[in-house]
Amino acid sequence: MDYRVIKENDLFFLTDDKGNIPKENDYGLGLYTKDTRFLSKFDIKINGQDPILLSSSADENYEAEILLTNPHMEEDGKLILWRESVEIERKRLIYDGVLYETLNLKSYYPKPVDFEISVHVDADFTDMFIIRGFQYGEIGRRTGEEVTENSINYFYSGADDIERATRVQWDRDAKSVDRDGSIAFDFHLNHGDTETVTFSVTPEINGKSGTVMNPEKALQLLKTSYKDWERDTTRVQTDHKPLQRLVDRGIMDLRVLLTDIGHGAFPVAGLPWFGVPFGRDSLIAALQMLAFNPEIAKGTLLTMASQQGTKVDPWRDEQPGKIMHEIRYGELASTNQVPFTPYYGTIDATPLFLVLLSEYTKWTGDLTLADQLQPNVEAALNWIDEYGDRDGDGFVEYHQESSKGIANQGWKDSGDSIVHRNGDYAETPIALSEVQGYVYQAKNGIAAIFEVQGKVEEANRLRNEAEKLKRLYDEKFWMEEQGFHAIALDKDKKQVGTLTTNPGHVLFAEMLDDHKASKVIEKLVSPRFFSGYGIRTMAEEEAGYNPMSYHDGSIWPHDNSMILLGMSKVNHQRDANTVISGLIKAASHFEYDRLPELFCGYGSKTGRAVKYPVACSPQAWAAGTPLVFIQTILGLFPDSLNKVVHLSPHLLENMNELRVDGIKIGEGHLSVHVRREKEKTIVEIKENTTGYQMIQK
Repeated sequence: MDYRVIKENDLFFLTDDKGNIPKENDYGLGLYTKDTRFLSKFDIKINGQDPILLSSSADENYEAEILLTNPHMEEDGKLILWRESVEIERKRLIYDGVLYETLNLKSYYPKPVDFEISVHVDADFTDMFIIRGFQYGEIGRRTGEEVTENSINYFYSGADDIERATRVQWDRDAKSVDRDGSIAFDFHLNHGDTETVTFSVTPEINGKSGTVMNPEKALQLLKTSYKDWERDTTRVQTDHKPLQRLVDRGIMDLRVLLTDIGHGAFPVAGLPWFGVPFGRDSLIAALQMLAFNPEIAKGTLLTMASQQGTKVDPWRDEQPGKIMHEIRYGELASTNQVPFTPYYGTIDATPLFLVLLSEYTKWTGDLTLADQLQPNVEAALNWIDEYGDRDGDGFVEYHQESSKGIANQGWKDSGDSIVHRNGDYAETPIALSEVQGYVYQAKNGIAAIFEVQGKVEEANRLRNEAEKLKRLYDEKFWMEEQGFHAIALDKDKKQVGTLTTNPGHVLFAEMLDDHKASKVIEKLVSPRFFSGYGIRTMAEEEAGYNPMSYHDGSIWPHDNSMILLGMSKVNHQRDANTVISGLIKAASHFEYDRLPELFCGYGSKTGRAVKYPVACSPQAWAAGTPLVFIQTILGLFPDSLNKVVHLSPHLLENMNELRVDGIKIGEGHLSVHVRREKEKTIVEIKENTTGYQMIQK
């Protein structure tokens, strides 16, 4: 369905394209915070009839505008309201835990008109897991409502002993207010007259809530926060307009997905269903943002560290040192009916936590954070060796312990995603290809930090372990006949030989020798993988291939972005630019030039990129992908620990200029302008206050 969603911090509002939450809907429309729906009905009528949609837009993310008008109304031959006489504009925003919606009503009829606007509200306080049909269980009850002249308040007593409430208020006198949630207003307008009514909806948890203010003031404060975000974020200008739109959209989408639960801003996974701290998604999105706003990586690392595992708890797949998969705050989680408090069933978040810390340090030189997180780093390293490597074979593998957990615990976590070439599903414990690359990159990255901290012995030990893993990976995962790596090893240590993108992530770790890296890249940009719109998760002609599937032939922008970082790192810029160009072309087929979470893997011969029906949009690591395009085109990889910046720009074919200003590196900034003059690429360093050596290729 077409939906509209706006979000600010921990509150988001999901409606249909008319701006309504119908009483009965299958998509879970509503106002949500803490994984609970605080508004389950919200629609408007004019003289008891549904308005007609004219336009609907939420491209600003923090503010939505929906334009409606009235249908023609007659009764027994008597005119009640001529069609399209009244313009109904719905404007909405969220600030400080409060939703504001203003109805602007304007008459275009040549004579005075009288009409009624009614608004219908309700609150069911349903847990997110129940709405999505994943889990059911013991829940609380609604304890009543309180109706006044300008408000309706709904109350709920949870099975988790948490008292929840929804407070709906409006700013003009109502003709009637009914206990069923119907609020009616009379309007009398001359031609050209405009009148308004503004609603505020405030979720309340155990007596705590946001503060209702003038909505114009709220909008101004919200806009100011966005301006601050733009000021603190790297600026990009290019003559390649599709890329410019994509980068601008990505930067704004990432801003709306930022949340702070007390440790600094970090990106939640995506809207509408994953607006929560999410291990790998938040970590990868922060990694994608390093060239644009490294502070987000800091907030992400501190948030993840705050929830690091401390004990062995099979119900939550928790182990000491493990980084969480996902945390939920709703009634089922709070009563331990689902294990998401948090849930730790992810094999990759722990090494990715270490990768992000090491990459953040390379960009910023901030060893203070590394010092602060030292206990978390040591716990994560211990987890990799003690719990991650379940059988001592040198590889990190996963196996589900929780009865309500996730079976496949890599980023391709659907039940059919790890499949042999004969169509059989692999059985756990499973060692994933890309996870070994993350571990290799993590150990080398942390070794570099340890060395600067004077812990030379520990650094050497990590490097030796990484080198051993490199040799072992090459021996056990490489498939000579395919010229490619297996996606995984199954419980019997047999290769899961289906050709997938997972080994492409290993390129960024620089764990492959040049020959095999070239072989892997050659396969990834071949027609079996590359659709013209991006690299498919699984190659065509494989037994499990399905272009309509979630993980077995679809195209995930973030998956491509991890491969792109690796291609650029190992100097395959032309291949990287081929993939970037395909994804840019795909984005033009989606609303607001926005790359969605994923799309179908059909080739470009179809004439357009095909939408995946339930993809999240906006989604953090999809929004971060265009930012990776810029880093990849620049071939930009700083190393603050050694005070050098590697730069190897390669413009796209139909691109003549790229200006990237205010890149934060170390304690300074770097600004790079690249332009094409005939067949020659000119690179100008417009600003370099880093004090680092520039190494250009």
